[in-house]
Amino acid sequence: MRFLALLVLAVVGIGPLPAAAQSIKLGAVVPLTGRYGAGGAQVRAGYEIAVEHLNAAGGVTVGGKKMPLELVLLDDESDATKTVSRLETLAAQGVAVYLGGFGSDLHAAAASVAEKNRIPYLGVAFALNKVHQQGFRYLFSPFWKSPDIGQAVQGLLSTIAAAERPKTVAILQEKTDWGREMALAWVEAGKAAGYQVVVQGEYAPGAKDFSDVILKAKAANADAVFALPTPPDGMTMIKQMKELGYTPKLTLFIRAPDPPIWSKNLGKDGDFVLLAPGWHYAVKAPGVKELNEAHVKKIGRPADPIAGPAYACVQILAAAVTRAGSLDREKLRDAIAATSMTTVVGPLKFRPDGTGIVQSVFVQWLNGKQELVWPKESATAPLGYPAPPFAKR
Repeated sequence: MRFLALLVLAVVGIGPLPAAAQSIKLGAVVPLTGRYGAGGAQVRAGYEIAVEHLNAAGGVTVGGKKMPLELVLLDDESDATKTVSRLETLAAQGVAVYLGGFGSDLHAAAASVAEKNRIPYLGVAFALNKVHQQGFRYLFSPFWKSPDIGQAVQGLLSTIAAAERPKTVAILQEKTDWGREMALAWVEAGKAAGYQVVVQGEYAPGAKDFSDVILKAKAANADAVFALPTPPDGMTMIKQMKELGYTPKLTLFIRAPDPPIWSKNLGKDGDFVLLAPGWHYAVKAPGVKELNEAHVKKIGRPADPIAGPAYACVQILAAAVTRAGSLDREKLRDAIAATSMTTVVGPLKFRPDGTGIVQSVFVQWLNGKQELVWPKESATAPLGYPAPPFAKR
């Protein structure tokens, strides 16, 4: 009968969990190399520090018994095909939950695997909302999505005197699902925020020459530029904007400026760029101080912006395990869905589609540092606006 039960589990794709597990296995697939490697490193740090903190406190209570967390982390090399195969490897090892990596395309591939294997999936560092509209039951993301970012832009711009706000915007649109989705959100947000999109130029990710879309933005005299490039693409864009003599008053790049390599590579040219990483180490929430101290000890600087949401994923999972009272994946899924708690990213709940209800933050590179500029009540620096020409920095 036991053999038959195991066979049934294998057929439906769940995979057996150890009858007497000695630890709570968390299976993470994270890009540590490739185009997303710098972002993946932030995700990894958040996971590792959270696991270290929880284990140092005695582990997680499961049905009255304390159990340690065990993080099993594999590198997908920023390749969605490898994301899928690595997740299947982890499923065969009996992980209780999946933790995601970095980049909307990798998460989109991972969500289908989690659904097939009926393993709860917690992922940050992706704003793609489309994947949450496919009826997935096991996908959860404590991270803001494209519509949230679009709406928050209005709040950010409201900190600028009405007469000085950007009136015209150029969208450098990546030819991806997320590129299209975020462009639509920015166009919609303009109606309330008071700006008009005057250029919507597409480019292929990984391109080496962005001069065509940059020159269109310059010709239109766009006050602001919005884009969501990968880190390599974003750094190339800034270099080419400088070469072509184009300095918009405001530049918002999602994703590209998240890692520290942005400032190391670009120096002062990387300043004044806004980013929307979902968190900042100055956010006022329980546990942020301890996370920062551990990050400084481990890596030599306060917690990077994606480390916070990644840390929160482990906090959410730990609380869900305790509420569920077991490692049964269905009970865990239901407990995660019912989450209502305060993490290092602040108060957090999930909508029925698995998207997180989280606070909004915008960060800006100023003098080689990432400063929290919005919301104003928790800002570490005022918004740097308008950006000075590259030659005068």
